Amino acid sequence: MRAENLHQQYMTRCLDLAGLGLRDTAPNPMVGAVVVHNNRIIGEGYHRQFGGPHAEVNALNAVSDKSLLKSSTLYVNLEPCSHFGKTPPCADLIVNSAIPEVVIGTTDPNPLVAGKGIGRLEKAGVKVTLGVLADDCIELNKRFFTAHILKRPYVVLKWARTSDGFIDVIRQETNPMEPTWISNDISRMLVHKWRSQEQAILTGTTTALMDNPRLNVREWPGKWPIRLVIDRQLKLPQHLHVFDNQSDTIVFNALMEKLEERTRYVKVSFDNLVPEMLSYLAGNGIHSVLVEGGRMLLESFIQAGLWDEAYVFTGTRKFGTGVPGPEIPLSNAETGYIRQDALTHCRRIAKKEFIDQLMSHFHQK
Repeated sequence: MRAENLHQQYMTRCLDLAGLGLRDTAPNPMVGAVVVHNNRIIGEGYHRQFGGPHAEVNALNAVSDKSLLKSSTLYVNLEPCSHFGKTPPCADLIVNSAIPEVVIGTTDPNPLVAGKGIGRLEKAGVKVTLGVLADDCIELNKRFFTAHILKRPYVVLKWARTSDGFIDVIRQETNPMEPTWISNDISRMLVHKWRSQEQAILTGTTTALMDNPRLNVREWPGKWPIRLVIDRQLKLPQHLHVFDNQSDTIVFNALMEKLEERTRYVKVSFDNLVPEMLSYLAGNGIHSVLVEGGRMLLESFIQAGLWDEAYVFTGTRKFGTGVPGPEIPLSNAETGYIRQDALTHCRRIAKKEFIDQLMSHFHQK
């Protein structure tokens, strides 16, 4: 088999391993590593959780005969780190292990690394091959790349609409009603899976008041996201679930800065709310947001062009009248079915164009 094909084969394994850390590594990237000796994997590992050992450490520790390292190749989907963080630099570990060759998927966009790890390896005489399945490596860590290059979280929108295009019935604040379910129970379970994969979940004032959502993960194993609530005038009553201190919560408002148990009140100007919120979140290590709100909130992201993916459920119910669903371009969309529910997945721009734009911004820095 050609060396190029072998590189892709082992990088694919790195990506498979890295994906196992999806729910636990943020705000760190997902990384997998494979040690190969004479075309045989002798050790592999992945970054299991934030603050824990990196993929390279776990892969090297998995090699039983360390004498083989001096004639092995290490594969890793992201450039090894070169700085002291919660763990020592992986580039130093690789050099000290006398590994002669490292194959890397893509450069790390974190300014603390950004080529420094590769430089450390090459200075020590390690042969470095860069760019194997680079697009796949960036796509896997799209949240991490977006946060470090575009300085904002990766934004995923989600809503459900009836077959005649409504996302809700008309409700009054003086007479809140139970949520009017549109999608089926399997679709709702899938939403909880998505929640477990993103760092934060955002809703607006009206949705928080009318639906009293918990914004947690109940129907899928995984961490609860940080809850984000918009409450400009702090009019939401404290008995709502979002104030139950069951998980970390941020309330964006125009009146005060305050921390009460697990609820942090963050004062923003509301002049340019969406970019302001996203800037705050990126600056505080939150690399992804799932937006579950009403029409006004969803459209604010759409109109600002500050979203990356959208999931739209279309159920079989009809309301006849109510709150119309947001309008969204469907040029990069595909639709499947979950029982009777249609599920449309849409990207704001096509994957290849998204990756090219990211890397263009990265190389301009």
